[in-house]
Amino acid sequence: MKLSYISMFLVILTFEEIFVNICIADPIDGFTSVPFTLDLQKPYNKPIGQRYSNLGGVRRFWVFSNDKPFKLNTDTKPRTEAHVLGQDYTSGVHQFEGHVYIPRGTSGVSIMQIFGGEVSASTLQLRVYNGEIKRYREEVIESNVYNRWLRLNVIHNADEGQITIFINGVQKLEVADRGPGTKYFKFGVYTQNAPSQRMESRWRKVKIYKKM
Repeated sequence: MKLSYISMFLVILTFEEIFVNICIADPIDGFTSVPFTLDLQKPYNKPIGQRYSNLGGVRRFWVFSNDKPFKLNTDTKPRTEAHVLGQDYTSGVHQFEGHVYIPRGTSGVSIMQIFGGEVSASTLQLRVYNGEIKRYREEVIESNVYNRWLRLNVIHNADEGQITIFINGVQKLEVADRGPGTKYFKFGVYTQNAPSQRMESRWRKVKIYKKM
């Protein structure tokens, strides 16, 4: 009988350990941080300081709906975006991490994207519409996002064509990508449908990871 009680105790303890390990699992577990640089894109007729700042570890990106595009002879919409350089990929498992803050009133804008896709220019855009973060104009990833910091993790398994999105460490969506191609991460503000007059996102602790 004593052995039976001990066995039951060990089984319960084992389940508790498994439960705790599941609860504390982090999106970056098993990934290695990799170096990168940033190329800043902004309205071509504006000095960078009029659409971007980097103070105290917080990068602020803002743009107006009537701004010029980032270069001449393009019909793309206004943006102030950071293009992650040095970590382009066509295969493997890659991850973007950043803490993002979206001021109230910002809407109709992409705040993060994986550029490059077989059937479209991007394989993922995370857009803000009226206080919600959505994948393009489809699934809601997070609601009530204004005026608070959110930890965003986006994992792209290019080998399996799968994207997984986490907010504050909680998995929110797993979805197929948009086909093979050369991919890279971007973040900031890039005007989309039905934009607000002014759009802004703030970022800190941006990191890029890879499974080695």
